[in-house]
Amino acid sequence: MSNVQASKNRDEHGSDTGLIDELTHGCSGAHAHCCDGENDQKLGNGLAHEHGHEHGGSPAREHASGNSCCASATLTFGPLAVQRAVGDAVRTQIRILQMDCPTEEALIRKKLAGMPAVTGMEFNLMQRVLTVVHKPEALPPVLEGLRSLGFTPELAGADEQPVSIRQPQQKPWWPLALAGAIAVASEAASWLGQPSWLVAALALLAVAGSGLTTYKKGWIAIRNGNLNINALMSIAVTGALLLGQWPEAAMVMVLFTIAELIEAKSLDRARNAIQGLMRLAPEKATVKQVDGTWAEVDANSVALGAVVRVKPGERIGLDGEITSGRSSINQAPITGESLPDEKAEGDTVYAGTINESGSFEYQVTAAANNTTLARIIHAVEEAQGSKAPTQRFVDQFARIYTPIVFVVAIAVAIVPPLLFSGSWSDWIYKALVLLVIACPCALVISTPVSIVSGLAAAARRGILIKGGTYLEQGRKLKWLALDKTGTITHGKPVQTEFELRVTDVDAARVRSLAASLSGRSDHPVSIAVARAAETDNVTQYPVEEFEAIPGRGVRGLVDGRNYSLGNHRLVEELGRCSAELEERLDALERQGKTVVMLIDEVRVLALFAVADTVKDSSREAISELHNLGVRTAMLTGDNPHTAQAIAQQVGIDEAEGNQLPEDKLRAVERLSGGSAMVGMVGDGINDAPALARADIGFAMGAMGTDTAIETADVALMDDDLRKIPAFIRLSKATHSILVQNITLALGIKAVFLTLTLAGLGTMWMAVFADVGASLLVVCNGLRLLRK
Repeated sequence: MSNVQASKNRDEHGSDTGLIDELTHGCSGAHAHCCDGENDQKLGNGLAHEHGHEHGGSPAREHASGNSCCASATLTFGPLAVQRAVGDAVRTQIRILQMDCPTEEALIRKKLAGMPAVTGMEFNLMQRVLTVVHKPEALPPVLEGLRSLGFTPELAGADEQPVSIRQPQQKPWWPLALAGAIAVASEAASWLGQPSWLVAALALLAVAGSGLTTYKKGWIAIRNGNLNINALMSIAVTGALLLGQWPEAAMVMVLFTIAELIEAKSLDRARNAIQGLMRLAPEKATVKQVDGTWAEVDANSVALGAVVRVKPGERIGLDGEITSGRSSINQAPITGESLPDEKAEGDTVYAGTINESGSFEYQVTAAANNTTLARIIHAVEEAQGSKAPTQRFVDQFARIYTPIVFVVAIAVAIVPPLLFSGSWSDWIYKALVLLVIACPCALVISTPVSIVSGLAAAARRGILIKGGTYLEQGRKLKWLALDKTGTITHGKPVQTEFELRVTDVDAARVRSLAASLSGRSDHPVSIAVARAAETDNVTQYPVEEFEAIPGRGVRGLVDGRNYSLGNHRLVEELGRCSAELEERLDALERQGKTVVMLIDEVRVLALFAVADTVKDSSREAISELHNLGVRTAMLTGDNPHTAQAIAQQVGIDEAEGNQLPEDKLRAVERLSGGSAMVGMVGDGINDAPALARADIGFAMGAMGTDTAIETADVALMDDDLRKIPAFIRLSKATHSILVQNITLALGIKAVFLTLTLAGLGTMWMAVFADVGASLLVVCNGLRLLRK
């Protein structure tokens, strides 16, 4: 879609992400908290322009300027960038492999927020990446502050792997298993009436074997004034030991540690959901050497312009253009469609796709870290760090939930014994149970897991969603505006009629003049005229002062005379129209044909009728959209008759013809009606204003198109409109699971809080309430990967 949205800047209520670290372009991602820690902005192609759009609860899109972190964005691909200048500050990306969940985020945020030299922070928990905006001299104190929290910060170098491949070292399982066995022994000793010192000794051994890490993290959190789950669990287990609840304290710590391990494994599945794409591109490629021989080399070392050979059944390692041979290519890894595509000399091939038959050679057109597949992976990785509206609400709720429950726990421990002569041991025990329940981990982790799973599921289908905001809000679409050429139709019209309108000019010369002008244009109608002329071996003349007239046609000088090739609008503006010509144009346009005319300085010389064919998938897509409650409107630069004819063929609700870019923009504004959520589908520069104004912009056929992948809200990697209904259904499913997860997390907490206050709750229950709820919401969120 070329520069579809190069000027589009998003501020999705602090969300849009889609893209979060230096892996691609712009503000290191759409949801960069680098400006104020809350507002997120998306930068398309290094440009940020105002996108005034505030209606009915739709995201407000604002201008990035001044000292915004986005102002100095640059286009970068590949491994994690270490630093980048942002005005008088620096953006540094730090990998922290111990940063798994909001517990660590809150601890880090509180620690670094107290440093005057730190002006912004951005957390990507799914990739374990922290982006800090700070003054240049502040990096050593930042790193030292992270180390003081027990973390091991790493600055990624240019030679390292992408962040999502890196995993923390796995701890041996046997100490935890031994601790579990000792805890069971302590429980058994208590049941069998063994000496209390034996029960206590076994319990202490179990706690030490399974809980030293928890105690260490808990002490760091308490020292920094943070009440995370490690601090709460440490207080609760210590309190249980002081109350003489030896077996229960031991079993609670062991169960908590086991549950944390299971939860981490489950999160890794969500975190690495996109890594299947990374493994699609082979590590080696067979490259032609200077002496003409062939050698298998590392794909990352292959230079641009190198010639690579691919055998049948092999995966293609890099993007390129076929120079010899032909084959059938399975492009499912990128488009989501398994039907193979026939490729021949001059065609483009993409990294990660599969050569099903035949052998061919291709010239490399993109480095390994800048292939279409790499851009897709980077975009989804960045989108994983985005915060959708529901997630932002949950984060805000969690900030007040834990302190409130902590205060309630203190009141439970103190008030009944002081005022109502309650038993200190009983009420302190209840308070300790409340402390374990107080951690909102399940609630906070429920949303990012669901969002990431949805993003990964979409990517596997060839739908590239640039942030959680779009994934969550896609279900709200009420109108979908569509461009015609290349979107609803195949975009490859053919010339069906040529009519000479004068008698004193040779038809061959007229066709040559038209071919000369159309050959300089990339508009599909001009291409059809040029292709017909090329088929008939029509001679072309040199053109001087060539100019494209947006929404109208082209013009230029041939042999010193001014000629134009344009549509009905241009003919009227030049005053060359007549009643007879109007009648003929009307007849052709009613047949769904687009007509362009060759015009000299005084008259219309000839007309060329061009027809485009509707994609079968378009009819099915429009029907599915209607079933989902989405109304459709077609906005095209073609004449109204053609627009109506095509609209009737596919069942579109409204059709507008003769649409200039500003007309499409006004049409989208009209469809929004002040509150309705509107999407816009397009693939050309003429669609840019409307795409920017729409709540969700869809780029058609983005495969291999840098700008489309980087700037569209949702990029459809092939030209199949049926992916939009699939996107809406996925959005509905994601929202449903988000609601389920929030209900589960809060519901379980509420039940166990009630049981505890009623005197029925135990620490065992508290552990299940906390970590059990976390496991439930994580597993529920992962269901999206199977949809």
